[in-house]
Amino acid sequence: MTDATASSAHSPTNQTAKSEMSTDAKMFLAIAVFLALWALSVVIWGIPGLYMPAVALVPVIFGLLMLITRG
Repeated sequence: MTDATASSAHSPTNQTAKSEMSTDAKMFLAIAVFLALWALSVVIWGIPGLYMPAVALVPVIFGLLMLITRG
């Protein structure tokens, strides 16, 4: 096989042809995974598994509220 036929047989793939997830799809997938993990923690650890992630997210929500109020 010559170099010309070898290079044409292994042409690079078109990167734009690949299916890419939109930002909205990634966000909804992240939310779904978070909720699934939270539900799994409730199944494993019971009531503490329900409220501990909520308590841990208090600083995050507080920070978001500060960002919203600053405009």
